Amino acid sequence: MLLEKDSNVPKVRIYESRKLMGAAAASRLAREIDAVLKNKDAVNIIFAAAPSQNEFLTALFYEPVKWEHVNAFHMDEYINLDENAEQRFGNFLKERIFDKFNFKSVHYLDGNVDDIQSECNRYSRLLENYPVDIVCMGIGENGHLAFNDPPVANFTDPEMVKVVTLDLPCRQQQVNDGCFASLEEVPTQALTLTIPALMSASVINCVVPGSAKAQAILNTLTKPIGSDFPSTALRNHTGAVLFLDMDSSRYIR
Repeated sequence: MLLEKDSNVPKVRIYESRKLMGAAAASRLAREIDAVLKNKDAVNIIFAAAPSQNEFLTALFYEPVKWEHVNAFHMDEYINLDENAEQRFGNFLKERIFDKFNFKSVHYLDGNVDDIQSECNRYSRLLENYPVDIVCMGIGENGHLAFNDPPVANFTDPEMVKVVTLDLPCRQQQVNDGCFASLEEVPTQALTLTIPALMSASVINCVVPGSAKAQAILNTLTKPIGSDFPSTALRNHTGAVLFLDMDSSRYIR
């Protein structure tokens, strides 16, 4: 580790490479799962789906995680994107982790149902039945958490899951990340877990590599806490750790 700022909220840990960053985040997740399982039979975890999570997800293969005791969820999903599209977040996680380990259960958000509000209600009930213990997330270029972009982020949202319209910077990021060839291909709406739903976890692993996220990291740690910069919600969470690489941390070192 290059630098550690554990007096911060959130705690900040900076690594010399994306690989080392991912390995450290995976190691922490394994330890936190073991800690939860000392008091419960199962642990409920929400996973993010994005290229920023690749090194972290890969590193999980080298950790002795008790996956058979893990109930897995994901935090957002596009609306009306072909169910076989590789860009669907459920498919992303299925390919990289959900089909690779023997989970106790895996629960997918479905953005292709006829009644979207019923899907929001269904997933909300699941989260009520399986209160989240750990969230594994990233931060968007516009500071979003899941798909809580600045125009729709609500730190006191009464809902757990909702339909949102994606703002232009969010949609452009999907192109910048290589997920879509053009802006026109990126869906305009999605389902997302809300800020309160994500913040309800006792542990948050926030993995944010890359130079494109450097400004978002600076904003997260220095801007006024509020929906203009949704990721500032992490400064209210004592169990959050930011895992950064040299590029994403360049403005805070």
